[in-house]
Amino acid sequence: MRLFPRTTRRAHPSFAVTILAALALFAAGLSPAQSAASASRTAKPTVVLVHGAWADASSWSSVISKLQDDGYQVAALANPLRSLSGDAASIRAYLDTIPGPIVLVAHSYGGAVVSNAATGHPGVKALVYVNAFLPDTGESATQLAGPDSALSVDPTTIFDFVPATLPPTPDTELYLKRSTVFASFATGLSTDDKALVAATQRPATLGALNEPSATPAWRTIPSWALLGTKDLIIPIDAQRTMANRAGATTATYDAGHVGLMTHPTTVTRFIEGAARAAVR
Repeated sequence: MRLFPRTTRRAHPSFAVTILAALALFAAGLSPAQSAASASRTAKPTVVLVHGAWADASSWSSVISKLQDDGYQVAALANPLRSLSGDAASIRAYLDTIPGPIVLVAHSYGGAVVSNAATGHPGVKALVYVNAFLPDTGESATQLAGPDSALSVDPTTIFDFVPATLPPTPDTELYLKRSTVFASFATGLSTDDKALVAATQRPATLGALNEPSATPAWRTIPSWALLGTKDLIIPIDAQRTMANRAGATTATYDAGHVGLMTHPTTVTRFIEGAARAAVR
């Protein structure tokens, strides 16, 4: 049995076919170079998705499938969760490899990361924040969560510290306690899915969550923000204040903090709307 067909001359385009293709472009008034440039201008942007703390790229799985079904190239990146500046540098290095326009999307702490990663980047045409932080210069994620956040309590009641030595250092990894995942982080998911989130979470360091932002990209790049009205981690008032300050185009939806998992259709439509508006 042959796994690959035998190569024949018919597999190669003939000289006549090549000439016909060139004549077709000539008839349309386009050179091959102009045709390629035209296709580039009309192609959809690449959508880059950045997850937040206590998650990984799989948190975008349902959104990824829907975007791909609609013809978008998608990359869901691994956010290191080690330091804000280091995380931003990691994401930016990937952005530098993408040709053409980019729509950069973030959830939660990922919002702080993309706000730093995209500053001055010529390829990023839109920033989309989904239940996310939009810090200004000098602000940290923990600061912006505000007093009404479920995380604004005694940290020993909501986190497991690794290593367990107290007081923690900037390099201490923070894991959400199972009770925190169930009560406030993963609201809207089934019991089984909450348990999965608790078991597979990736920790963020204390330093990453407390590191102040540099100059944010939303000052110069058009931004959109989808605000979850039932979010207990970044309450709706905190989300709205940040989004309004950034001049973002906003919409609300009836979701908790992990709305990208509980309401993927709504999130996908919002991303695609931003993409259409930013890249014409």
